[in-house]
Amino acid sequence: MGKMLRRRFMQCAAASAAVAPAIAAAETYPARAVRVIVPFAPGGQTDVIARLLSHNLAEHFGQQFYVENKPGAGGNIGTGLAAQAPADGYTLLFTDGTSFVVNPTLYEKVPYDPFKDFQPVSLAVTTTQVLVVHSELPANTVSELVALAKAKPGSYSIASPGVGTPGHLTGELFKIAAGVDLQHVPFGGAGPAINSTVAGHTPIAFGSPASTVPQIAGGMLRALAVASKTRLAALPDVPSMPEAGYPDVECDAWVGCVASAAVPKNIVALLHAEMAKAVLLPDVKERLNKLGFEPFAPSLDDAVIRIRSESEKWTRLIRATGMKAG
Repeated sequence: MGKMLRRRFMQCAAASAAVAPAIAAAETYPARAVRVIVPFAPGGQTDVIARLLSHNLAEHFGQQFYVENKPGAGGNIGTGLAAQAPADGYTLLFTDGTSFVVNPTLYEKVPYDPFKDFQPVSLAVTTTQVLVVHSELPANTVSELVALAKAKPGSYSIASPGVGTPGHLTGELFKIAAGVDLQHVPFGGAGPAINSTVAGHTPIAFGSPASTVPQIAGGMLRALAVASKTRLAALPDVPSMPEAGYPDVECDAWVGCVASAAVPKNIVALLHAEMAKAVLLPDVKERLNKLGFEPFAPSLDDAVIRIRSESEKWTRLIRATGMKAG
């Protein structure tokens, strides 16, 4: 065997040796239970999607995909835990796109880098935010709410799941567009924020369809608008923000799954393919639509583009408002 041929043989052998463990890992994955971290409190949109898809993954793979809620610091605590986990595919992070990409700008220090420490697995669904008010607040339209707030600047409070969350950022867009002074009250998750609005302690909120639709249906909250270009199938009688006169108040956000950047690509591809199929199953899609979600699941390359685009959008808002946290 000539030197050149021998060199090529050794290079191929080395490449095969490097790839073999990853192939073997994908063929046996998952061989044990998979931890699914949700960096927010139970009851919010991320929690709903994580539990729905974890159930589907468990049924498909025959292994448990168990959800752990690790709320705090706008998602930083749970996201930091996921960043520190072994890169073997046995720890996944479900998150919303907004807090995932804006926190590094919003906070002085976070325990992760969304682009260096993680890779997308599936941007499973898109959703928006719903402007809701307590049932006894004398406002049945966005214009009536704006008039109420302008009549008493600073007198009304608006709840959010925390600084930098989709509800908070959409609220800031609304305050700028409508020229109103509302007192922001952050909570430790969507559930507590919406519960406070239901109780009337914070009479205004932007919340995900997952956390607001049941309360709207029960008459405990009144929906004034959805922060999207078009109406939601789950709330067909509620106008969009453009219809209400505020086209700049838009939150077209994703909720999905990411994993450590070092997880083998074939494991990521395996999970991506299964989640993409799951959100299009008729029963899953119907449930998603009822909760105000739309199946999304772009390719992994398109997911990276989407993440960077949203990072740029919300970073501009944060810098324009001087928003800070932690």
